[in-house]
Amino acid sequence: MWTLSENKQWSDLEARFYWVKRMADVQQDSRYHAEGNVAIHTQMVLTALQNEAAFKDLSEQDQGILWAAALLHDVEKYSTTVFEADGSITSKGHARKGAQFARQLLYQDEPTPFAIREQIVGLVRHHGLPIWLFEKTDPVKVLVKASMEVNLQWLCLLAKADMLGRICDDQEEMLYRIACFEEFCRENKCWENPYRFKSDAAQMYFMQHDDAYLDYIPFDEPVTEVVLMSGLPGAGKDTYIKTHYADWPIVSLDSIRKERGISPTDKAGNGRVIQEAKEQARVYLRKQQSFVWNATNTTSQMRTQLIDLFSIYKAKVSIVYIEVPYQHLHVQNKNRSAIVPAGILNKLAHKLEVPAQWEAHQVVYRIR
Repeated sequence: MWTLSENKQWSDLEARFYWVKRMADVQQDSRYHAEGNVAIHTQMVLTALQNEAAFKDLSEQDQGILWAAALLHDVEKYSTTVFEADGSITSKGHARKGAQFARQLLYQDEPTPFAIREQIVGLVRHHGLPIWLFEKTDPVKVLVKASMEVNLQWLCLLAKADMLGRICDDQEEMLYRIACFEEFCRENKCWENPYRFKSDAAQMYFMQHDDAYLDYIPFDEPVTEVVLMSGLPGAGKDTYIKTHYADWPIVSLDSIRKERGISPTDKAGNGRVIQEAKEQARVYLRKQQSFVWNATNTTSQMRTQLIDLFSIYKAKVSIVYIEVPYQHLHVQNKNRSAIVPAGILNKLAHKLEVPAQWEAHQVVYRIR
């Protein structure tokens, strides 16, 4: 990955990255960005960030993380900008898509250490949160989740630079919102560290119940355990299972496909595979027998649906996320008994959402 001391001149960045150059093509609503296009705004944000005393106090590595997040925070306005009928310009969803872009860039094109990459991704994903948190239905839950994904002190610093790096009439109000966000973080013990629950069960109860109190400790104990594997095809999930869970029953989507002669590209067939896998899981859950669910589970939506099912049966859920360097994926995929077509593998990599710590009782990362 590039560092703060390298390529920090905009012309250097334009020469190296096509997506930097295209920022100049993206217009913004003049009510909120009278300074001009996304390229101008991003340059102003980078300057504002580097002028902040709190930024100067950070280590060189931490400065690099924040600087990269500032560079990337609006990168997907290119694909989300819409000229509305009333004359306004919007870019709904640009933070979520920007996070996807950042992960793809820092995993495939500019290989970056996992922890650094995921902090950058989290900062891009949540860069608007300090402004909009109090408009959420459950601000506390949103805040706690964010604290388990990203450093909220850095997030505030990025949000402040984002606001100072523009020309708008409501700048003072927005900076006040950011200050309120900081106080809310402190009140809810999320400022210096992620919120720490009393137990794994307390964390899961809070995440799964709309009316849960932050400090509530449930009385019920899990009656069984499910290990939910997550990772791209070829990452090494099968090898991990053989090493750590050799004597556990396994619900494997690949095995079901192979038995039924169903291709990974057969959408209807894969729907039947998932239903059969769920029924196998229910058999183990009813018997209170621990097992491993072995599939890619590369998006939060996939994992949530399964974890909700397992939770009905009072199971403790551990997610094990496996990752290898991108260049190794295709090689290892070719050595699998169930090879995934290269096109599907690339599509899965593009949509990859690394499991967050709040998704399960326990989340384990195995990065090679």
